[in-house]
Amino acid sequence: MASNGDSQTKYLLSEAEMPTAWYNLQADLPNPAPPLHPGTGQPIGPADLAPLFPMALIEQEVSTERWIEIPEEVQAVYRLWRPTPLYRARRLEKALGTPARIFYKYEGTSPAGSHKPNTAVAQAYYNKQEGIKRLTTETGAGQWGSALAMACAFFGLELKVYMVKVSYEQKPYRRALMEAWGATCVPSPSTDTESGRRILAADPNSRGSLGIAISEAVEDAASRDDTHYSLGSVLNHVLLHQTVIGQEAQKQLAMADAEPDIIIGCAGGGSNFAGLSFPFVREKLQGKEIRIVAVEPAACPTLTRGVYAYDFGDTGQMTPLLKMHTLGHSFMPAAIHAGGLRYHGMAPLVSLLYEQGLIEAVALPQTKVFEAAVQFARTEGLVPAPESAHAVRAAIDEALRCKETGEAKTILFGLSGHGNFDMAAYEAYFAGQLMDYAHPQEEIEAALAGLPAVGN
Repeated sequence: MASNGDSQTKYLLSEAEMPTAWYNLQADLPNPAPPLHPGTGQPIGPADLAPLFPMALIEQEVSTERWIEIPEEVQAVYRLWRPTPLYRARRLEKALGTPARIFYKYEGTSPAGSHKPNTAVAQAYYNKQEGIKRLTTETGAGQWGSALAMACAFFGLELKVYMVKVSYEQKPYRRALMEAWGATCVPSPSTDTESGRRILAADPNSRGSLGIAISEAVEDAASRDDTHYSLGSVLNHVLLHQTVIGQEAQKQLAMADAEPDIIIGCAGGGSNFAGLSFPFVREKLQGKEIRIVAVEPAACPTLTRGVYAYDFGDTGQMTPLLKMHTLGHSFMPAAIHAGGLRYHGMAPLVSLLYEQGLIEAVALPQTKVFEAAVQFARTEGLVPAPESAHAVRAAIDEALRCKETGEAKTILFGLSGHGNFDMAAYEAYFAGQLMDYAHPQEEIEAALAGLPAVGN
């Protein structure tokens, strides 16, 4: 499609231009630290993961092939919403009075309203191919749980979702959406698992965490031969599936005759951030000058205040040990509304990029984030999910710096989902009820004191 010069607002690709292969950063970023067995401290093998994941995903987890073909059955489902649009935020630019050009890649056009189906569909497909009948998973804000519920409906799989209790209570319509697609959803910690009962015995009023919900979902899956576990972020194969986002954005920016100077994505576990940024990381490794910024909440500052170490992915210490930026598997984040960003660890590949200085990170308070979300909604029309609004805030901040310096930089950020099911959070913001949380250093140090000795 030809560009309409200075007036074009959205850049659309045809279905024929949709990526047909996922980009695997591991081909260009050698020697990531391997996951370790929590008991032996040795690198885990396929047999260790087979009770939880289909072999196709295990192979993708360790693959060093640069391009991994997307099965036609997965592409067929992707075509329900992919390719997703790239927008030029002209009205926001005007409101800010900035010389910067602001683009955003919008993933909220998926039926589930976020980027999460990019991996949910792939994971459901590969499990179905292996004869699995049922999946378990955790979810924070409900974006991942609803995406996997939709994918399981498409491939005829049962699904049980352990939803972090604070989000279960804050976001009833996300729960209803999962049930509409046929999933069973329970608040975590629950009485359905031993790990959940143990947490509740110690703290009957526990509001839950993603680490606890992961423990419950893993325990459930490990107890049944017909069931596998599905994770919505962090692991290499999950980040791999999301790279369709950045690949499309590269083509769309070319249509706009634009080269990004700054790329911004919100980051909780890392899948949305990786999906947008990894194809551009490849360009950076090839010599292009691009700043890439991960944005996290100040209430769960994994990259900015965590340590790079081996840690469990869950509170119950049932998962393999991953080398990642972590706040400690026992860390309990504040009950902020960006539930999808309340995870104690960051994806190993994203963590490695941060360690190598290839990406930056910034932590932002939620009141400033919602302030930016409202400004975006009143100029561009879209109401962002609280998670996505972190990227909006950072993009606005960068655009305002350009206003000060007079630089006409090109900013690309990921709008990973809409906030149509998050209006209770906006209601709380408008009522002045949102608080900013900053965990005392001693609280973080106490959680980090529980890091396993293995691998560290």
